[in-house]
Parts: sequence; structure tokens; C-alpha cells
Amino acid sequence: MLTSYIPVLVQIVFAIAFVVIALSFSVLLGKSGRRNPVKDSPYECGMLPIGSQQPRFSVKFYVAAMLFILFDLEIVFMYPWAVSFREFIKHQDLTILWSMVSFIGVVTVGYIYAIKKGVLNWQR
Repeated sequence: MLTSYIPVLVQIVFAIAFVVIALSFSVLLGKSGRRNPVKDSPYECGMLPIGSQQPRFSVKFYVAAMLFILFDLEIVFMYPWAVSFREFIKHQDLTILWSMVSFIGVVTVGYIYAIKKGVLNWQR
């Protein structure tokens, strides 16, 4: 049973050897750059790094992103169902339709709740 792990062990040894050799050649043959203040300063898309490091974002952006993911997943679940709906109807009765109606109902309740809470209102 231990012999079945030999190819995995050989691959691990080759991977470690490759990393060690590549890093060794990089250190030995690579040019060491001279340090200066311009090269050591952070580069921010051509802008001078002035001000705070991380700007504060409103929670509204994250909530909007989560709502997008929620409703995007709804479509992801509905698309395969809609494609194979006729095939399901041939083999079953309308229970598959009512299951999708209940799913849409639950998501609609969540959407109405988000609207009532003012999550999609950007004028706060």
C-alpha cells in the first residue's frame, strides 16, 4: 500500500527541488538594485501616496453587493429549472411549478424587506 504513494512523494521532491533551484539562481544571478527613496515609495496608480492609507467606505456598498449576490443566485437557480421545466412536467405534475413559486416568493419577501429598510436608497 505504501508503494502507491511513491509517485506523489517523487512529485513533491521534484517540486521542492525546483523551487530551491529557481530561488538559488535568482539570488545568485539576479542584479541587486540600489535603493533610493523614489523606488522605496509605494506606487498607487500614478497618484502620489498622500493622505490616509485606506479610505473609509460606507456599509451601503457592501449591502448592495450582498443583495446583488443574493438576486444573482436566484437567477442561477432559476435558469436550469426553466430550461428543463418541460421535461419535468412530462414526468411529474405541477409540484415543480409550486416549488419554484415558493422559492420566488421567499426571495420576493427578502426584496420587499430590503426596500422597506431603505437599503437601496442611496440618498441617506
